[in-house]
This record gives sequence, structure tokens and C-alpha cells, in this order.
Amino acid sequence: MEHLQKNLWLLRRFLPYLWKRKGVLITDLFCASLTTLCEIALPLAVRKITDAAVQNLADLTARLILTTGAVYLVLRLLDAAASYYMNSHGHYMGAQIETDMRNDLFAHMQGLSFSFFDNTKIGQLMSRLTSDLFDVTEFAHHFPEELCITTIKILACLLIFARMSLLMAGAVFLVVPLMVLVTRRSRRKMRQAFVESRKQVGEINSVAENSLLGIRVVKSFSNEAAEERKFRGSNRHFFGIKRRSYAYMAQYHTVTRLFDGLMYLAVVCLGAVLLRRGGMSVGDFSLSLLLVSTLLGSVRRIIEFTQQFNQGITGIERFAEVMDELTETDDAKNAAELTGVRGEIRFEDVSFLYPGTQRYVLRHLDLHIAPGESVALVGPSGGGKTTLCNLIPRFYDVTEGTIRIDGQDARALTLASLRRNIGVVQQDVYLFSGTVRENIAYGLPRAAEEDVREAARLAGADVFIEQLPEGYDTYVGERGLKLSGGQKQRISIARVFLKNPPILILDEATSALDNESERLVQRSLDRLAAGRTTLTIAHRLTTIRRAKEILVLTEDGIVERGTHEELAAQGGIYANMLHG
Repeated sequence: MEHLQKNLWLLRRFLPYLWKRKGVLITDLFCASLTTLCEIALPLAVRKITDAAVQNLADLTARLILTTGAVYLVLRLLDAAASYYMNSHGHYMGAQIETDMRNDLFAHMQGLSFSFFDNTKIGQLMSRLTSDLFDVTEFAHHFPEELCITTIKILACLLIFARMSLLMAGAVFLVVPLMVLVTRRSRRKMRQAFVESRKQVGEINSVAENSLLGIRVVKSFSNEAAEERKFRGSNRHFFGIKRRSYAYMAQYHTVTRLFDGLMYLAVVCLGAVLLRRGGMSVGDFSLSLLLVSTLLGSVRRIIEFTQQFNQGITGIERFAEVMDELTETDDAKNAAELTGVRGEIRFEDVSFLYPGTQRYVLRHLDLHIAPGESVALVGPSGGGKTTLCNLIPRFYDVTEGTIRIDGQDARALTLASLRRNIGVVQQDVYLFSGTVRENIAYGLPRAAEEDVREAARLAGADVFIEQLPEGYDTYVGERGLKLSGGQKQRISIARVFLKNPPILILDEATSALDNESERLVQRSLDRLAAGRTTLTIAHRLTTIRRAKEILVLTEDGIVERGTHEELAAQGGIYANMLHG
């Protein structure tokens, strides 16, 4: 019962997508009904001809044969036309539904929080976006069709059998529910195996993605064999799951074939007895055999569709799991737009711990940054520097306390307007697969060409860009692999220049660069920070000497604060870092 309830719940989640294409769906179901009635017409025609031949051969006239043949030919032509519609437009409908679901799933993923991505493998998400939804195409098309066809066939066969013999109808239709009960366990195990299979496909995607994205590290450590072993292990586990699913499927098919035989046996034996007693005509007996063949054909279609159903419903289940994750883009009721930003930032008794953890990263922190002020954060790893900066654009929400931007609670602002006014330059630069121009314009997608070039000039990137083979149209490769670290960093700075935000966060933006690249990038950063409220997380202390205030952040909170000269003279943590 629980299994049935879950399937019904998943179908309800799926129905809005199906009903969106209701015009095609209704026509498709009409065509399915038409093909089913055409199929049932043949046994009825055979009975009519058989009875005429057995009872009085003179009744089997040329006119009867031609009329029956002509009617059946017309029905087969209608069947062909209906079948064409089902196989063309029905599949188009399935593909459209898959497309709609994939668009909705990707849009939903874009709104999920950092916490979700911290705990989810990208390979698993890719699997849900692609292979999980492939099966929905066939499911969307065939599920309503098969439901319609099977219902009509079973009801029609039951009605015809009942009119011929209630005993025959009871014998035949006792077998079908009995078969459903006996195969229940196999069907449940098949469903579980398909769920496991989908998860393992995500694991394979994850293993392959990690290895291929890190191929340079793999090769530098000569670890190709180790990566192959990991992939083979994941692939072997997938094979084990598939083997189990096929074993359950084999059990299912074997049991249903046995019940096929029982149904034929019941019809032949009972039919023979009724013929002997005069309770059934020869035509009815022929009709019974053909109807059983039609009914069993329908049952076999259900069996074949069971695998497709399980795969489709599993895809819908994994789709629903992600769609039920809460997004961060749901703004508070009556959230305000952040406009006319001066850049004042205030932390009021802020505490934070990451979801699923027990240790506070920040506790009861108070901090005030005036508009246009430059503040640097230093301290040992794990002290909460990056976490503090991530709280300002609400990549994570505070656990306790309040962060205010120009006096307004950040949680009472729309996320889009808040993040539009904050620029972030990180140590780990991410460039998208595309051209230099596209990556700079990511900061302002509709920017004019001259604005893109001006942003590159301000970031000190224009000179090296002009020297690239195709200038601004040069393809940068996956994650910008065709560019050096310094070049990638300057493009990321140009991206922020183009965005032109009043608040700037620099997260160890030069720590991974060589001295020459650091010098060039630091010059660009100094230009970028001018006139903006700036928070700089620094690893190299030489880059923050001119900061108006330097905060030393440890697990105990802000333990030192002051200018470079003041902190250097105190002989505390900052001084030790400076001389260490």
C-alpha cells in the first residue's frame, strides 16, 4: 500500500507537465482507443464467419465475406493512421515534457543554496538532468496510452466473455489478479534495483568528472592506474545492480508466462466442456481463443511496460527529490530592493555554524565598516575569514544576529538586488567555456563592446588579450585552461569592473600567483577598490599594508584590530605573522 501511495504521489507531481500538452494527449488517447477497437474487431469477424460456416454453409455468402472484409480493411486503415499519430506526435509530446522538466530542474538548481552544493556531487546532479529524464520521454508517451489501451481491452474482453459464458469470464479473469499478486515482490525488487541503478549512474558520472577535470593532476602524479581502478570499481558495482535487476525481471517474465499457459488451459478445457454440453457455439469457442490471445498480448505489453514504468517513475522520483529542496531565491515577504548603495556594512552579534555541524565558525561577532572603507581580514586558516565574507552576499544566512547593509537587514532585501551591488574576486578563478569577451561580459551580459574593452583596460588585461590569437574572441578552454593564473585573475577582475559594484570582496585574490603576476594583479585590484567599500582576505600581508583597518580573526573572534603599523608594533599575532 505504501508503494502504491508513493507511485500515486509521484504521478500527481508529473500530471501538470502532462496536462500542459492536453490537446495532443487527448488526441493520442483517442487514437489509442481506436487502435484497440480495431484489434478487437478481428475476433468478432472470425466468430461471425465461423458460425455461418458451421451452422449453415449456405449462409457464408460472397456478400458476407466481402462486407466483413471491407469493414475490416477500413478499420485497419484507421488503425494505421491512428498508429502513425501515436508514434509521431505522441513521442513529440514525451520529448516536450522531458524538455519542460529539464528546464524547470535546471532553473531550480540555479536557486539552490551553497549548503546544498556543499553536500551534493555534481555528477549526481548531471545524472538527474540527463539520463534520469531520458526515460521520462517514453514514460510520458506510453503510460497514458498503455493505461487507456489496457483498460479498454480488459473491459471489452470481460464484457464479451460474460455474454458468452459467465463461467468462462470468471475463469479467465481470476488468473489476472492472481498474477498481479504473485508478481508483486518481483516488481518491488525491480523498482528498488532501478533506483539503485540511477544513483550509481550518478556515481560513475562523478568519478569520471573528477578524474577528467583533474587530468593534469592525475598525469603529474602518474596516477592513471589508480583512477582506472576507481572507475572500474564504480562500473563493476553498477554491473552488479544491473544483474540483480535483470534477475528480478527474469522472475517476473517467467511467472507471467506460466500464467499465460494457465489462462489458455482454462479457456481450452472449459470451452471444450461447454461445446460438448451445447453451452457454446464453435464461433464462440474460436472467439474465446482469439480474445485470450488479445488479452494476453495486452498483459505482455503491460509486462514490457513495467520496466519502462519503473524507469520512468524512478526518473520522476529523482526529479522530485531535487525540486523539493528549498531554494534560497525565495525572498522574504515584502523584501525591498537595495538601491542607492553607499556601502556601509554592520555585523550585529553575528554567530554562524554550517548546516549539519555543531561547531560555531563565528560567535557573537560585531563589526562596522564605513562606506568606502578598506578593511583587511587576516588570521590562521579556519578562523572564519571566508565565512564572514560569504555571509554578506548571503551565500549562507547567519545562524544568529543581523548583518545590515546601509542600515537595512540583509535578509529583508531581495537577493538579486543585494548580490547585484556586491563584487567578489576569489583565489580560485572560474572562467566559463567560451571566449574572453563572453567571460568579461558575464558581469553585465548586455554590455556594449566598448564597455567590455574599457573594463579589460582598467583590469590591466587589455594588453595580453590583444596578443591572443583571436583577441577578445579567443576561446579560453574548459575553466580557462588556455590562460595563465594571472591572466585568468585579471579577466575575473575585468568582470567585476564591468559590474561596477559599490561593495567589493577580495578573497585571497593574489595568493596563488607568482611575484610578477601578483604585482600586475595587485595594481588592478587597487584600481578596482578605489572608492568602494572593500573587504580583503589576505594571505600575503604585503598586499594589505594600506588598508584603513586590519582585523585579525581567529576561532576566538576578532582578537586584534588596527592599522598595519599599529598591529606590527603590538607584537601580537599579526606581528608574528608578519615576521614569520
